[in-house]
Amino acid sequence: METKKNVAEKFDWTLCFILLLFAITSCAAIYSAQTTEQYNDNYFIRQLVFYIIGSIIVAVVMVFDNEQYRKLSWYLYGIGIFLMVFLFFAPESIAPEIKGAKNWFKIPGLGNIQPSEFMKIFLIITLSKLISDHHEKFTEKTLQTDVFLLIKLGFTTILPLGLIAHQDLGSALVVLAIFAGMVLVSGISWKIIFPIVMLGVSSAGAILYVVIKVPELLKQYLDIDQYKLNRIYSWLDPESFQSGIGYQLYKSLQAIGSGLITGKGFGERAVYIPDNHTDFVFSVIGEEYGFVGASFVIGLFFILIYHLTKTALDTNDPFNTYICVGVISMITFHVFQNIGMTIQLLPITGIPLPFISYGGSSLMGNMFAMGLIFSIRYHHKTYMFGSDSK
Repeated sequence: METKKNVAEKFDWTLCFILLLFAITSCAAIYSAQTTEQYNDNYFIRQLVFYIIGSIIVAVVMVFDNEQYRKLSWYLYGIGIFLMVFLFFAPESIAPEIKGAKNWFKIPGLGNIQPSEFMKIFLIITLSKLISDHHEKFTEKTLQTDVFLLIKLGFTTILPLGLIAHQDLGSALVVLAIFAGMVLVSGISWKIIFPIVMLGVSSAGAILYVVIKVPELLKQYLDIDQYKLNRIYSWLDPESFQSGIGYQLYKSLQAIGSGLITGKGFGERAVYIPDNHTDFVFSVIGEEYGFVGASFVIGLFFILIYHLTKTALDTNDPFNTYICVGVISMITFHVFQNIGMTIQLLPITGIPLPFISYGGSSLMGNMFAMGLIFSIRYHHKTYMFGSDSK
């Protein structure tokens, strides 16, 4: 017997509070970052506006339930692919080239919107439908059915992956993380997954070895120029490249290190980092609030991931579970990569810190993802009797 709940009981107040803390942290960090002489625009106000728009997106997305998203999945996927392809042919007035890349649509009154941020969410929804439909159709699991599922997931992912990789390698890595996370929980046998994982790890290790030890092979056979190789070398030894390509990383390490335990205080920064309100906003937090502030931000992400995991376990619909896994994979990779690159743990890829870095497309895409989580909680049915009673 299904139990009835009112709107207030169905609304996910915990997630709402978590996002409020992110909004406060983001706006405070951006407000402080923009006080340096490099900025003329008020990014603090813009980020507030993006959060308001993001809240509207959450409200709209939350209205639809899981069955409606299952029906809309391929339409959303098609819209995302169309927008990605249209970028190649759109005139400069609609899709301007920024910093040598044509990745954004110019929206009057709103700024530049990057369709790849929404394509990632559309891909999560579509892969979730593929996995759940596959298990409904093939109740008897065999290696053949697992291979068939992997092929379907791979072909669905490869098109947006290729389009996004052509524009932004960092975002392409996020797509791979989403794909990997969803494959891991899709029920595909480890007899298939393990060899693929080992092949990927071995290939990555081999490439890194060649880059470090014998870069001449890459120049000769793959026509990779020295600048791209220097991006790797500047990650491994930023001090030697501090006057050029390694400048941001070197300054980021200085900023975070100088923050010590409690930081220098709000607005009390001494280390100059270009564009520190976007990809390197964690460096601002580390310098101003030290280990305590950085730990708070990381802890906030842990709480978010825990809540998303709990949502995945609480829902009684596999489609919802897979959506949660896709969102968790996306957010986790973003956080690990962004914070990792500011402390030299990982190479710099230009991936923003979710909910904190300045950026309308990134924030609205993440809020779209949160809207899906709100929807799952809002439309979740509980029963007075039965094994799925909560």
